[in-house]
Amino acid sequence: MRTLGMTDSIMSKAATMEIPINSNGDTGTLPEDDGLEQAAQIKWSLDEKDLQQVMVSGPNLNETSIVSGGYGGTAEGIIPTSSIKGSSMHHSGSSQSMTAEEVSRGVAVEKFDIMKKWGINTYKCTKQMISERFGRGSRTVDLELEAQIDVLRDTKCKYESILGLARALTNHFYNMVQTQHALGDTFADLSQKSPELQDEFGYNAETQKLLCKNGETLLGAINFFVSGINTLVNKTMEDTLMTIKMYENARLEFDAYRADLEELNMGPRDAATLARIDTAEQQYQIHKDKYERLRSDVTIKLKFLDENKVKVMHKQLLLFHNAISAYFAGNQQQLEQTLKQFNVKLRPPGSDKPSWLEEQ
Repeated sequence: MRTLGMTDSIMSKAATMEIPINSNGDTGTLPEDDGLEQAAQIKWSLDEKDLQQVMVSGPNLNETSIVSGGYGGTAEGIIPTSSIKGSSMHHSGSSQSMTAEEVSRGVAVEKFDIMKKWGINTYKCTKQMISERFGRGSRTVDLELEAQIDVLRDTKCKYESILGLARALTNHFYNMVQTQHALGDTFADLSQKSPELQDEFGYNAETQKLLCKNGETLLGAINFFVSGINTLVNKTMEDTLMTIKMYENARLEFDAYRADLEELNMGPRDAATLARIDTAEQQYQIHKDKYERLRSDVTIKLKFLDENKVKVMHKQLLLFHNAISAYFAGNQQQLEQTLKQFNVKLRPPGSDKPSWLEEQ
């Protein structure tokens, strides 16, 4: 009985044993070896949890056992070196390892469920999209809202064209102002170095300086116009179009789950089908609510966008017209008054250094 208890302690701590082999290298079976026979019986009596703990944790330095004796040695020759304290530490470490493993398994299961739902939803939406494209599936259509969306997309395209042309005008006009600047400097230099043509060069130098000053003022107005159109097109309209994109995706999902529910209702009415119909009705209601909520959001945003567009464009177009007219009419006072009216800085945006006129 003493030997059996010692063997039980040894096997629960993953002790190592000496396995005899025969001359051919195969494991030997010795019926007369009672120690090995008892150890084998004890080993098979271990439950699966203990075996898993031993495989995960493994023996440490304090849990090793010294095997004495050689070929044919019995279990009585095995001397354990671990203590009761070491055994409790081993089981505590195994419990922590199992807890971490359970957490990891839970995270993996959650990710798998997310991927599964995403795959099912993608399949249904793809099926619905193909059905609509080939004319085999029905589609929910809000004619009034669809017309407003088409108008917005067309308006955005035209405003992008205006924005591109205004930027091109800014670049060309900036180059012209820089040329006038250089020409005025050249006339002023020649006025000092050519006494016989001093007055003529002087008049032209002053004219180019005045044109350059008015050109910089007009550039400030055009840059303000470009900035306003850019904000309207690439921020305000783009935000509304993002909401429209979400609405269109919700519409596709709603029609996909609606078609799935209609298909189930046309099938047999057994117990399994009734359960699937109940689940399909729940999903249908969820996606219907999402679709109606986004449709309401799109309607509201289109309304506010239209009001904001009218307000912004009224101001920008009036500024652009008055500034261009005053510049080409040569009315410097009206040009400066126009910029003050719309709170536009005279210095063009993006210029870090003062203009050459301010340095004079």
